[in-house]
Amino acid sequence: MKPSSSAAPASNQVIDTHCHIASLDFIPPEFVDGIVSNIELALDSQGVRAAASKVREVYLAKLQDPLCDELVSEMDGAEIDHAVLLAPDFTYALKGSRLTIEEILLHHKTVYERHQGRFSVFAGVDPRWGKDGIDLFERSIRDFGFHGLKVYPPCGFPGSDPQLYPYYEICARWHVPVLVHIGGTCPALAFDTASPVQLDEAARNFPRVNFILAHGSVSYVEECAMMCSFRPNVYLDVSGFQTAELVALEQLLRRGFKHKVLFGTDWPLFRLQGSQNECLAKLKAEGGPLEQLRNHELRAFFGGTVAKLLGTRSDPTQR
Repeated sequence: MKPSSSAAPASNQVIDTHCHIASLDFIPPEFVDGIVSNIELALDSQGVRAAASKVREVYLAKLQDPLCDELVSEMDGAEIDHAVLLAPDFTYALKGSRLTIEEILLHHKTVYERHQGRFSVFAGVDPRWGKDGIDLFERSIRDFGFHGLKVYPPCGFPGSDPQLYPYYEICARWHVPVLVHIGGTCPALAFDTASPVQLDEAARNFPRVNFILAHGSVSYVEECAMMCSFRPNVYLDVSGFQTAELVALEQLLRRGFKHKVLFGTDWPLFRLQGSQNECLAKLKAEGGPLEQLRNHELRAFFGGTVAKLLGTRSDPTQR
């Protein structure tokens, strides 16, 4: 039975295109270790010699929201109506994962149903799981009411890997989008498969599937801009902007595809930089990167465009 909340959000809502559940059940220890090590190095370079245990303690405390109650509270405080929950599959590449990918997706279903109307979910399944993975992904769309596919190339496959094509075929049948990680990640994973141009073949072969390049205003910005400019079915989100100079985002929004740029935060990975409300304030600050946008462009950036992408979902058995 499909969840009753499978309808897409309204185009006038504020939608965070890029969030995750804050839980160590879904973020393997190898991933956390790499993030903590980089935080320690950054603090050390600034002359802040924080003890490793303290950095870890503070960071891990930000990853204790398995039912997304804190996330919803932060969304309310920031007047964010809806968020896309992404469930990347690290279980094949990182062996420290606590749960199977099926267990992870079932938990996302629980959260989805707990907070009616607040989330859409993109399921990630490593393509190397074979037919079992393909069947699980289609089940998540058909039976759970999920709204898309999350692809994580640093786990060891490019975005145009033929093993992903059965997943893209499902997305084409159900008219749901694909969000693809772009750029660096934790040191335990590969970076050489995470370039946006490695998605180009798939974008050409699946013109009816909409692809979203995650972190497109932070990583491979020129390549992401090229893809958005010349591929009608390619968009980007700005998640990770908290760690970058906002001048890159400002320049990106001066290009001819600003209608394809989507708001996203990557919660909870940057919670040390502030709450959802503080993230929004940084974007909306006077003289900030959004000041150049007109009202209709702001509405598109903050939710209108991604609402349209989510709103295309339809059951192929009912056509």
